[in-house]
Amino acid sequence: MKYISTRGEAPSLNFEDVLLTGLASDGGLYVPETLPEYSLDEIRSWRGLPYHELAFRILKPFVDGAIPDDEFATMLKDTYGVFGHKAVAPLAQIDHNEFVLELFQGPTLAFKDFALQLLGRLLDHVLEKRGERVVIMGATSGDTGSAAIEGCKRCKNIDIFILHPHNRVSEVQRRQMTTIAGDNIHNLAIDGNFDDCQSMVKASFGDQSFLRGERRLVAVNSINWARIMAQIVYYFYASLNLGGPDREMAFSVPTGNFGDIFAGYLARKMGLPIGQLIVATNQNDILHRVMSNNVYEKHPLAHTLSPSMDIVVSSNFERLLFDLYDRDGAVLNDLMRRLNTDAVTLDEARLAKARDVFDSYAVNDDVTVETIRTVFDETGYLLDPHTAIGVKAARETRRSAINPMITLGTAHPVKFAPAVERAGLKTPELPHHLTDLMEREERYTVLPNELQRVQAYVTDAVFG
Repeated sequence: MKYISTRGEAPSLNFEDVLLTGLASDGGLYVPETLPEYSLDEIRSWRGLPYHELAFRILKPFVDGAIPDDEFATMLKDTYGVFGHKAVAPLAQIDHNEFVLELFQGPTLAFKDFALQLLGRLLDHVLEKRGERVVIMGATSGDTGSAAIEGCKRCKNIDIFILHPHNRVSEVQRRQMTTIAGDNIHNLAIDGNFDDCQSMVKASFGDQSFLRGERRLVAVNSINWARIMAQIVYYFYASLNLGGPDREMAFSVPTGNFGDIFAGYLARKMGLPIGQLIVATNQNDILHRVMSNNVYEKHPLAHTLSPSMDIVVSSNFERLLFDLYDRDGAVLNDLMRRLNTDAVTLDEARLAKARDVFDSYAVNDDVTVETIRTVFDETGYLLDPHTAIGVKAARETRRSAINPMITLGTAHPVKFAPAVERAGLKTPELPHHLTDLMEREERYTVLPNELQRVQAYVTDAVFG
């Protein structure tokens, strides 16, 4: 399988190269040239498979010979064998025909473990094979950083630098990053917001001269195709556990960067019957505004009780636009240039194609905590603030009472004590493997919001 850039000017790459490249040389994002498509009969035949075996069947075409089948199957079994629940992604019912897909059973209690535990193993395999050492540089609004460090900490050929906004992630999120020891692990607290961190990472990928030509940067955030690829699997898994593919499903997805919900869109294109995908956002609602009012315009960042979605620009939306604009890289290149500077209205016919499957809803902090409280009072089930936003969006925009509604449970509520306590509830205990988290020694460096200072730190750490 070949991968092409959304901007149309970068060379196509194979899986190994796209894994190591992240952002394309023309500024675009890589997507598969073609998608595998599965018949209903084939999907039906997967019922009852454990998670790792289902993942092998769905992901094998994307890897396309880069890893021998037996090694890839073992890698997937090892990846999901570290999760805290044997079902890996269990479903919890919160109302009639309404479910939460628990994607927080991994080591760092967030959905990003699904992709980043696999990404670490993929990188280890490819880098060992090539005899190459790389630098991972990533930005996090909370969960990506800890999941990336946890997934890559065992990799011998990686130096990892994670930028997070100083004092703007939860204490549990910060400690999950900063208490993992390793000479190759560097946590950088930036005096700015997530978008500042993201901008520095993107600028560093655009000009890697600070690495002297001796290393390359590798992305671990959702611009890396492997992140999106791994997340496709749990849409199939949830559907198959609720009668799919013979029943059409609906999914509500708490999303800031559009990566998780784009994986659902790909699952639908690959043959999984999905009738509705709901973009659930907080007050940083650029995705809701474009989906509902056809206005793509940056607003100032609002700091909320759902910090993992405190994002102004949704990077992966470009991948959807590429499809909506008939995969025309030149047209998309011009559109993305305008989107980064102006308020833009999309072509109505193009947006109509998205609205066939996508709905959207934005939820403020007051409604978020009200939803946490309501669901707890009704069921005794405790939601984290991001999942609560997904549940509220599902209940407000649901198209069909017949189709099962599945909200992606993106994080464990223990990570977001302020939201739980504001709902008048008690924060749950940390899971047993994290019971001493608050006593562990932290290691991180606070840096100003200056690209040159950050790059100089990376250079000094890598080369001494």
